Formats: sequence, structure tokens, C-alpha cells
Amino acid sequence: MRKYSLLSLFVLLSLGLVVACGDNQTFPVDRDDYMPADTEPLACIPNLDGRIEAHELQAAYGVSVSYLISPAGEARAVDLVGSEQGGKRRWDWGADYESDQVARLAAEELAGKWYAADFPAGQFVTDFDAGGTVESVYSLDSAGLHLHGLASAEENPADGQTLMVYNSPVLLYRFPIEVGSSHVSVGQVQNGMFRGLPYAARDTYEVDVDAAGELVLPDVTFTQALRIRVRSVIEPSVGQSVSQRQVSYMFECFGEVARATSRIDEPDEDFTNAIEVRRLGLGLSQDSLHL
Repeated sequence: MRKYSLLSLFVLLSLGLVVACGDNQTFPVDRDDYMPADTEPLACIPNLDGRIEAHELQAAYGVSVSYLISPAGEARAVDLVGSEQGGKRRWDWGADYESDQVARLAAEELAGKWYAADFPAGQFVTDFDAGGTVESVYSLDSAGLHLHGLASAEENPADGQTLMVYNSPVLLYRFPIEVGSSHVSVGQVQNGMFRGLPYAARDTYEVDVDAAGELVLPDVTFTQALRIRVRSVIEPSVGQSVSQRQVSYMFECFGEVARATSRIDEPDEDFTNAIEVRRLGLGLSQDSLHL
């Protein structure tokens, strides 16, 4: 084995440093500026004009929306009146409830559902109940959002099949949705099924858009939400008529962002106890987004 003295090693290292410190044999390369990936434009951007048009309430198939929902069987205090601050109405629904549960809901295409043939004019479906056991069938056009009826998610569930088709679709929301708008729409069900039993009924929907203001939710604040009151009266062919109130808050491009449902036959339109409260959000963030 060849032996190197310390002096030899020093000479070799010095030569290496001289070579390394010689003229730069590389050439500068002109590089392109960074170009971000193309982003798809938003399908809908709120313009805060105080009204919701048809193009601001389109169904987004397969897009999951998370709601905080009070548990089944738990009564929940609710403030439908709100307060006046600087001449503007404000509803504070931002309280954190430990018992709240999260439901992820999404619109789906009607095609492929077991009941699709019974709703030839329907377009899409959403969950009627938070548990996803019953689904609502809708269509949307320039006139408004139409409810065609209800059906159980499964064709033969354990508690019996539900299939209620309105002879004529109910006009649930009429465009434009704006303060001062109101209407009444009636739907009739014949030869229907409710939990496996024959069913027929006449349903009346009284819809009133009566206020706008700021709605505070746990994860987001909507600066210009519309309050919509819906009172439904169900007159079955067998049994007594019943009524129920539902107060929804809607926002441009987002649709329904909060809802309170009353007990059966609630006499007060500003009821203070709800059998179900829904609020858009995850319940995870301590900061609120303002829209």
C-alpha cells in the first residue's frame, strides 16, 4: 500500500481547491416565471342584492354539506326574533352545544333511485330527515324550487316503504326569494304508501319571506340572510289534520344555512322551543368567517 506524507496530502488538497476555485464552467439558464395552476371559476358568487335568483340556488350533485344538528328527541331553545343593532336585524345562533351531532348532506341525481319512475318530472333528491331514511324529490326552474314528493331511501326498509307522490308539484320557494314574497301551494297524494300502509292526503304549504339580517353561526356569519317561514298543514284521508312550522335562513349561493322545526300544531310563529335545529358548520373552529 502506498503511503502519503502529511505534506503530500496537503499538496493534493491544495490542488483540489485550486481546481474547484477556477473559472465557472457552467452557464446561467434563463428560467420561466412560476405559473400557478389554472383554477376553475366559482359557479356562484353572492352579490348581496337582498334576493335569491334561480341561478343562486342550483343543486351541486355529490357536494357534501355539513350541518350541526340537535339530537333526535332533544328540545332546543331557539331565538327566531333576534335583535336590532344599528337598524339591522341580527340573529345569534352561534352557541356551542356539546350534544350537537354532525350530518353531511348532499344532493343526488334522481336517476338510479328505486322510485325514479314515479317522479318523471323530478331532477334531484336530498335527505328529508337527518338520518337519511326518507328522501325528498325536487326540480328547479326559473319559477322556483318544486317539491314532487317523498320516498324511503330503501325500497323495502324495516319500518315499511314510503312513497308519496304529489299529483302536481308543490312550489316550495318562488323566485326571486326576497323580503315581502309570500305564497300558498297545495299538493295531493293519492294511492301513496307511508311506512308500508296505504296513504292519501292533502298538504298545504304557506310560505312567507319576512325578514333579512345578519345570522351568526358557530363557524360562519352570514351578513345578509333571508328568513323564510313555512307552515305546512297535512290533511290525511284517515285521521286528524296536523300542522308544523319551519323557519329557515337562506343565503345566496349557499341555499339553506340554518333551520328550526317546531313541534306539531305549534300556535306561535316565533316559537322558542324546536324539536330540531340545523346550522351550517363543523363545530371545530373557534374563529368565525364572515360572508
